[in-house]
Amino acid sequence: MDYSTKWSNLPSAPSLKNLTEPGFGVPKEKQHAAVQDLVKAHIESFDHAVTDGLCRAVQAIPPLEFTYKNDRIALAFVEASIQSPMANKGSICKDMRVFPAECRGRRCTYRARIVADVSWSVNGIPKGIIKQALGLVPIMVKSKLCNLHGLSPGELIEHHEEGEEMGGYFIVNGIEKVIRMLIMPRRNYPIAMSRPKWRSRGQGYSQYGISMHCVKEEHTAINMNLHYLDNGTVMLNFIFQKELFFIPLGFALKALVDFTDFQIYQELIKGLEDNSFYKSCVSQMLRVVMEQGCTTKGKVLRYLGERFRVKMNLPEWYSHEQCAHYLLDECLCIHLKSDVEKFYQLCLMTRKLFVFAKEGCMEENPDSLMCQEVITPGQLYLMFLKERLAAWLVSVKLSMDKRAHRIPADLTSDILMKVFNMGTDLTKPFEYLLATGNLHSKTGLGMLQNTGLCVVADKLNFVRYLSHFRCVHRGAAFAKMRTTSVRRLLPESWGFVCPVHTPDGEPCGLMNHMTAHCEIVAPALSTTTIPALLCSLGVTPVDDTPSQPYSDCYPVLLDGALVGWVEKELAPGLAESLRRFKVLKEKRVPPWTEIVLIPQTGKASLYPGLFLFTTPCRMVRPVRNLSLGKQELIGTFEQLFINVGIFGDEIEEGVTTHQELFPHSMLSVVANFIPYSDHNQSPRNMYQCQMGKQTMGFPLHSFKERSDNKLYRLQTPQSPLVRPVMYDHYNMDNYPIGTNAIVAVISYTGYDMEDAMIVNKSSWERGFAYGCVYKTELVDLTEKVKGEDGVVFGVQPGDPRVIDHLDADGLPAIGTTLHYGDPFYSYINLNTGKGVVIYYKSQESCVVDNIKVCSNDQGTGRFKRVCITVRVPRNPTIGDKFASRHGQKGILSRLWPAEDMPFSESGMTPDILFNPHGFPSRMTIGMLIESMAGKSAALHGLCHDATPFSFSEKHQALGYFGDSLRAAGYNHYGTERLYSGISGLELEADIFVGVVYYQRLRHMVSDKFQVRTTGARDKVTNQPVGGRNVQGGIRFGEMERDALLAHGSSFLLHDRLFNCSDRSVTQVCMDCGSLLSPLLEKPPPSWSATRQRRTVCTLCGKSDAIDTVAVPYVFRYFVAELAAMNIKIKLDVK
Repeated sequence: MDYSTKWSNLPSAPSLKNLTEPGFGVPKEKQHAAVQDLVKAHIESFDHAVTDGLCRAVQAIPPLEFTYKNDRIALAFVEASIQSPMANKGSICKDMRVFPAECRGRRCTYRARIVADVSWSVNGIPKGIIKQALGLVPIMVKSKLCNLHGLSPGELIEHHEEGEEMGGYFIVNGIEKVIRMLIMPRRNYPIAMSRPKWRSRGQGYSQYGISMHCVKEEHTAINMNLHYLDNGTVMLNFIFQKELFFIPLGFALKALVDFTDFQIYQELIKGLEDNSFYKSCVSQMLRVVMEQGCTTKGKVLRYLGERFRVKMNLPEWYSHEQCAHYLLDECLCIHLKSDVEKFYQLCLMTRKLFVFAKEGCMEENPDSLMCQEVITPGQLYLMFLKERLAAWLVSVKLSMDKRAHRIPADLTSDILMKVFNMGTDLTKPFEYLLATGNLHSKTGLGMLQNTGLCVVADKLNFVRYLSHFRCVHRGAAFAKMRTTSVRRLLPESWGFVCPVHTPDGEPCGLMNHMTAHCEIVAPALSTTTIPALLCSLGVTPVDDTPSQPYSDCYPVLLDGALVGWVEKELAPGLAESLRRFKVLKEKRVPPWTEIVLIPQTGKASLYPGLFLFTTPCRMVRPVRNLSLGKQELIGTFEQLFINVGIFGDEIEEGVTTHQELFPHSMLSVVANFIPYSDHNQSPRNMYQCQMGKQTMGFPLHSFKERSDNKLYRLQTPQSPLVRPVMYDHYNMDNYPIGTNAIVAVISYTGYDMEDAMIVNKSSWERGFAYGCVYKTELVDLTEKVKGEDGVVFGVQPGDPRVIDHLDADGLPAIGTTLHYGDPFYSYINLNTGKGVVIYYKSQESCVVDNIKVCSNDQGTGRFKRVCITVRVPRNPTIGDKFASRHGQKGILSRLWPAEDMPFSESGMTPDILFNPHGFPSRMTIGMLIESMAGKSAALHGLCHDATPFSFSEKHQALGYFGDSLRAAGYNHYGTERLYSGISGLELEADIFVGVVYYQRLRHMVSDKFQVRTTGARDKVTNQPVGGRNVQGGIRFGEMERDALLAHGSSFLLHDRLFNCSDRSVTQVCMDCGSLLSPLLEKPPPSWSATRQRRTVCTLCGKSDAIDTVAVPYVFRYFVAELAAMNIKIKLDVK
């Protein structure tokens, strides 16, 4: 979609046209663009990964060379491609294509075959190319490879999907999984930071360093640091296969270029020619290299290769120099192609490090959004794919070595194809990554975490589902940190990250959500023409000398490569020209380019320079460029150096260069649905962002096609009368999440204390907030009855247990009501003819909604797998949770009869009574305004706009809606005279009555209550088991015990902790005090069975000192455990 027009057609005000337009229920010709754009980052990145990215990744995998029976063999990938999801050849099916709905229903993975061309050579002579299937990899729904790609809503519905299916997720074992977007350091940008922890890396290390996250075009990443040592030298540190390595900087510089020491010295001191300390440090660094006898580039390479060869796993015939080249290619500034570019980049980083260590420039905050980018699902997928492909080559080599005695010495293509089939395919690792979110990787992929990379996209309601795709997480490593600096809301994140949409509690500030306008750059255009364009605009190339001294010039960097130098005076004009080309799409400057000119200020500010970024994975957002009158995409780093106004009256001539498109562009999609959020206290908006995601609403339209474990559905949803513009922009009426209720703010009866609320019983009887839960059970007889082949669903003929309950196929009829203990399904063993009936175990009655019969992947399955979906009706009961859209949550405390409710002069009774004490401390004024607006909307038949920042001090909401109410004949302040429903007398106070949109939340008493009289006990301790699912007890813990002790209620304490827990009666010997020794005597054979046997203490040999005591069973167990460890317990029984 074109960036410039995307936000220009936002509706000016909400309307009820969705409810009244003709042709309702007929699928549109095209999907709703705004909703599809929410998952754009996921789909675009995946599309890029499996087309262009895959080609690049395959070419970047180095050939695997090894010796096999005295021959040098090389295996290399030529190209690879991923197909669309298809059924296996020989399967029984109508259509070979596989669609997502079927994978969800059958609980399998939506995946496609990956095929690669592998070339092989012996002793350097190419022998041909073999086409090899490498397994099955998961495919993202609605991506280019998906069979749903490009279908219209009508066609999607035919394939059992939503009309507005967004895609962006994977289906693994029938569950929808989303790869999380994680925040990473900004790629290819040297970040100056001080970490006290770095001092422990070795003697003389200081806390100063420059860190750089280098990323290649095909997204392979590595982290690299320069450390400043106290003696003025610099160490280069990188990670290779999860191990840390250190090299003195001089060695790296000399190994990269064949320059003389004087040339290297000159390059290092550019711009710092007056700093004598720095010059002596540079000479010292180069002297260290000389002292090791490394005078030339070749000698340095040999020196490095010799030392690093052990770790490299390279063939033994490689020379030391080749090993060193491999090291430099894989570990140093990997984003740059040539060694000379790497040399210039390292020199720039060294200069920055010295300026930073001597406090000539500021530290950059790694927690600030300016130094960050996002790792997209496609990027992670591609990095993992590349690593698995390389691992596949290694596995082929290992299987050849293992079976060397069986494979003839002269290899042929046929023999190799057999060996290739023994390699580890990619199916399992990918499914493991997506199913568990855990990353098993040798190199760690340059990431800080290896768990929690995937989340389930649960369709609790549409708002929650949608927020999974807009979420960016800081990373699991930061959740355990003691510091709060990571979680801070910094001003730099304005417009990119929503300030209110973050959970409260542990993940607060770590799990953020992108604003509605924020996008992530997915495409990567070639930037080969830009250096020439820069030179034509006045940049001096890197190997030339500018007209002014280096100290008066800025370095110019394009995507982490030093292009040249530009004089201080020319720099602002250069940046302006580039910005013009970017906005007007001229000179092949991509529209998502980020142009950052960090000026010299004379103080210790950020390290100056002109930085240009065109890489993918950065966050950008549209603002209006005032000088050109068009929309421009700005990045997170760029925003710091731009003056952006919000309202028209803030714009200053010559200072303000840009303006926000909307005042609410700083809010996320979910926060944009809160009406009048600018009138609420901030934490309340945060609570609503969380509660909006827990609403029982309308998650989807295809209930019949779905087989999710649990789905919530509201039977009587409504369209809100008061709503922000963005509600209509995203067509949220398709997935409504609540009901308009008439709310009176009154303290009535006392059942509404502490956030409880009273609901009118008649409203409840008319269907207020009725809902149900869909629960699905997949019954697979192959897993249930292992080892038996002839087991299928069915009933034993004439089985009296199932008559009038189950059909002949052993399944309940659709529409049947099931109660506890009813037959649920039955299966029959065809070999023995014996039938087994399984009964419905839940205490809640339910209705059978639908049953799907499933087969296996080949289409040859017998009648062994069914998906039974039942519907549990859940009408509101006392204890269910409700909330308005302003974080005002409450519990339904009483269904009050309508005849006892207060009523107005027109005879209207409210649906909900809300306690007035909920307002003063919480300051949710937005709810009061919504109440008035809703009342006015209902009276005039309108739909009011509740977009934040639409009212101000000059144009107040109270006056606007007050006049509207007065025009309808009501009080200006939204109050009415009510009459008591009990006495019929007029209440003295004016009561505030209006219409508020209420949401029913998923927290219901039926899922929470727990009760136990007697039941299961633990085998070892004999105490009641815990847990609601197994009818367990509730733990009466240490603190509860303290409370009863404090009350002095000893009988109750004794009852809880003893009688109701594990009371047991046992014998004890009074003399020796032993619990274990009293045993029943062993009768001689002459005794009759009726004769009484005595209990004798085996230690004392007497039976007259034995008494019966009641002790907890756990104590007996404890004594036995101690006895096993040779410790005797003696009881002193009085």
